[in-house]
Amino acid sequence: MTHDVPAPRRRSLLTCTGALGAAALLPPTLAGCSAGPQSTNDTGDGGSGRNRTLTAVIGYGNDGSWDPTQTASAFAMAGNNHVYEGLVDTDPISRAPYAALATEVPADPHATTWRFTLRKGATFHDGKPVTADDVVFVYDRILDPNTQTLAKGFFASWLKEVRKVDAGTVELVLKFPFPDGLSRLTLAKIMPKHVFARPGAWDEAIRGKAVGSGPYRQSAHHPKSNTTFEAFAAYNGPRRPAFKRMNWLTIVDAAPRVAKISGTDAGAQIADNIPYANIPRLEQGGLTVGGGAGMNNLFLMFNTRHKPFDDVRVRQALHYAIDTEKMVRVALKGHGRPSSSFLNQGNPGYRRARTVYDHDPEKAKALLKAAGVKDLKINILAVNVSWIVDCLPTIKSSWDAVGVATTLAPQETTAVFTKMDQKQDYQVVAAASNPNQFGLDADLIMHYNYGPGNLWMQYTRWAGHPVAKALFTDMDRATREPDAKRKTAMIQDYIDVVAEQAVLYPVVHNELMTAWNPDELAGIRPQPYPGVNLLQARWT
Repeated sequence: MTHDVPAPRRRSLLTCTGALGAAALLPPTLAGCSAGPQSTNDTGDGGSGRNRTLTAVIGYGNDGSWDPTQTASAFAMAGNNHVYEGLVDTDPISRAPYAALATEVPADPHATTWRFTLRKGATFHDGKPVTADDVVFVYDRILDPNTQTLAKGFFASWLKEVRKVDAGTVELVLKFPFPDGLSRLTLAKIMPKHVFARPGAWDEAIRGKAVGSGPYRQSAHHPKSNTTFEAFAAYNGPRRPAFKRMNWLTIVDAAPRVAKISGTDAGAQIADNIPYANIPRLEQGGLTVGGGAGMNNLFLMFNTRHKPFDDVRVRQALHYAIDTEKMVRVALKGHGRPSSSFLNQGNPGYRRARTVYDHDPEKAKALLKAAGVKDLKINILAVNVSWIVDCLPTIKSSWDAVGVATTLAPQETTAVFTKMDQKQDYQVVAAASNPNQFGLDADLIMHYNYGPGNLWMQYTRWAGHPVAKALFTDMDRATREPDAKRKTAMIQDYIDVVAEQAVLYPVVHNELMTAWNPDELAGIRPQPYPGVNLLQARWT
């Protein structure tokens, strides 16, 4: 949704999130749901001491797109952060930019030209040097008006072009000053032109081929089972690999995921997407469990071409009907909040929306009556991410209580969004997303889900609506606003429109929890979006 939400075969978007996603989402990135064959999950020589294999359990599928320009897959995005580098990458928590493939971060974020010198001696995992041609190759793909990528939505509004100065230098030319752009450069992972310019190579990237310049190289990829990584000996950048080998397992189902990290014979040292109900037992067993609140959310997405969901009153009614306090209490065990804006309350750009969907079944009934709707039957097309599945019964009981007969059909994230990509009919989707996979700035988060060429808007069939067109104009105006305070206010104002329309809108924002063995791992920083980042972790 990070997602995860897969997106099309062409681009995996949200994230079974954890959009996106991720999102997420996740655009997505995405997600399958099988733990995979045990024999494959346990691949690799475990080694001993400092040479032993780190095993991580990821609660999202690894079978979404691995194309960095397309994916919102929670698993793939986390993996790509270890395999690839941007010119600039960002701290996984603060999102402060640091020089990655570039030698330094531009001194003036308000400049309209940023020049980058590539790190001397940087090589791809196949031994070929990283050059300016590789940088231009990736940015040309992202900015190409004839190539639809998820990343385009993060760059096209403010980045005019990227040009080669010489073999080791590039310039980014901006359309207007855009300081937030620096932290977005991590979303343009530099990929080798000699590998991915070949016919069919982007399809290979979607299926899992990954060749970067980062501290770890992908050594094997088994969809719906596991992906393995090895330290890249020739890496000379700022995040040196601390683990000789890593084996990341995909276990979407909660019980086997928790079991893999539990007990004296635990088969993993770290796992994300920990169910709230398991936290006390894991802590009693000596594990550390941490996490944080961010943009991770359960959202509803309506097909506005399927009556009566073209009527804003119906969409609002279904949101008002949901007992979100009960959902937080029962399904999330207190680790969340009912949404009071599209943004989570901890986001720097947060303001309580003009329309907040506090539980009000009588108002829901009145709106349905005003819309002339009765005997409505809804089949919720939902992803089977474990915490989403925990929340679904509250939606069903809430809608049943206002006279809307509701059935639940949770299924693999990839299956849900394949239907979206095939433009199959549907009524309502319930899925997970976390745009924080991509960054923290509100402009980025909103453009992830809303915009005239946006994949989510294609799913909702709403982009041509007059209200949508006016919204997109307001969004573009806010992007170009140079004054930071004014820009924040403009974003908050158009989020009020997004809240009122409730075409794609969060129901709850929740915390994401990660568990790890502190006797084996140090330097773990749990993140409020799906996946793990082990670039600063080490053996104890």
